[in-house]
Formats: sequence, C-alpha cells, structure tokens
Amino acid sequence: MQQVVQDSRSIEVPSTHQPLSIRSATQVSDADVQAFERDGVVCLRGVFDSDWCELLKEAALEALDSGAGRPREVQNKTAGSGRFYSNVYLSDLDWRFRLLRDRSPAPEVAATLMRSDSIRFYYDQLFVKTPSAGAPTPWHNDLPFWPFRGNDLISMWIALSPVTTENSGLQYVAGSHRWGKMFRAVTPDYDPNLADESMPVCPDYGSDAGDQAGKLLSWDMQPGDVLCHHPLTVHGASGNKSTTETRIGLSVRFLGQDVQWDPRPRTMRLRHDPGVQPGEFPADDVALPVVWERSSGLRALAT
Repeated sequence: MQQVVQDSRSIEVPSTHQPLSIRSATQVSDADVQAFERDGVVCLRGVFDSDWCELLKEAALEALDSGAGRPREVQNKTAGSGRFYSNVYLSDLDWRFRLLRDRSPAPEVAATLMRSDSIRFYYDQLFVKTPSAGAPTPWHNDLPFWPFRGNDLISMWIALSPVTTENSGLQYVAGSHRWGKMFRAVTPDYDPNLADESMPVCPDYGSDAGDQAGKLLSWDMQPGDVLCHHPLTVHGASGNKSTTETRIGLSVRFLGQDVQWDPRPRTMRLRHDPGVQPGEFPADDVALPVVWERSSGLRALAT
C-alpha cells in the first residue's frame, strides 16, 4: 500500500490503483484569468479527464449511500421526491477524495487563477441532486460561511455528471464579487446556526420576479468541466427538474496568499484552531495544509 500523508490522518491508496494525471487536460489561458477577475467566475472545460471523473463519481455515489461524514439533506418532501444531499471533508474519509486534494490538477489551476505562489487546502464538499429533487440551492455567496477575509480564496465546482439548467445548473451574477457585499449564509436545509441575522438576505436573482442585478452567467457542463468562483460571487440554482438525471458536483476550496483570519460568530469551525490573531495569515499546516507551491509543484510529490 502507498500512503498519502498530509496531516495527522493517513489514508492508504490501493497498490493496484493506476496513477492519475496531475496536469489539467486544458491549459488555463490569460483570457480565463481575466474572466475570473472580471466576472468572479469562469468555466474551464475538460480540466479532469475521464479516469478522474470515473474515480470521483464512484466515490461520490458511495458517500451518498453510506451516511458517513457530516451529511446534510433537505427533508422537505414538498420540494419533490428526490434527494438534495451534501457532505464536507470527504478527504478525511476516502483516499479518492484525498487524491483530489493532494495529487490532482486542482491546486495548480487555483494558483493560476489567483496568481498565487502557494496554495493551501481548506475543505471539499459534495453536492448531489437526484432526479426530481425540487429543493433549490438558495442564492448566496460563500465568504459569510467562512472565518476568513481576503480575495485569494477560490471554490472549484467539478462536474461529475452532465449539468444543464433543467437538472440544477448553477447561475452566477457576473461581477458581484466586486460589490464588496456579504449576504446572510444560508444552507439548503436552512440551518439557523450559520445564519447571521445582521447580514441582509440574498435576493433570488434567478427568479423572473426577482431583483435583476445584472448579467447572469451559466453553463451546460460535461464531466470534468470546472466552475471556478470568487468567495463573494453571488450564485444559486433551481431544483433538479429532470426525472431521469442525477446531478453531481464536487467542490474543493483553496486559500492563496492574502487571506486573513476572521473568526466571526456563525462561521464554519476549522478542524484545528490556527492559533493566530484576527487579521493574521492562518498558517496552520494541520487545518490548512499547503498542497502546492510554485517553486516545487504539488507538495505530496515533492516530499
């Protein structure tokens, strides 16, 4: 067995597992970086090849059925007969998600888009909407959930199934990351423990009757395509209207260099207190391990 070791946990990779590509199948262009900076989101095509997609989809479906980890699930039966499931920190549980963290194209893509020389892993999150899962993804931005401030944070939403408007493709308000505005955190199950009532509720920008803030961006996607967005970019999605297609998305979040520790009330707790003062860089190799550096590439392959 080969071991992947980055923190206090060790997850074994089966010796029969064939190595996967650590390079993006698609080069990130200057135009992609400019779109990310201008719009707060960019869709990159074919970043992960079919081997990666098959491995991660298999792991995602097993997680859906296992009940392990920290799952959330919408229980409102009036929202449709399907399941809207999410889970976090799957890389603590399964070597396949750990490979995504440590030995995949994702960290270098994140570094390129953020123009960063060093990348730290924050957490991963799985989103599954089975056929007829009517519950929407409420409109929000990500930073209100997180105990940080800064611009060098990125979410990479990896399609592991075909994604369309019908089966709950994400929509974004172009340029909303430049509003400098944080909306009240809202989970699909409307957990009050994360809702800071001092923040405004995010309007439903996807509704025909909603607030029209500007241009909406969305993309049909194939497995291996990746949506990369800034933590203040406003986004949401409808329920899965398809009666036959399951929509599977896997997000991985990374930190760059300008991030500051900001442990506000009602934000996500890290697995380990970084032991720094508010306003300082959270240089904690347990909670936020370095996974990529420009000088040496992927940390797991350089040690």
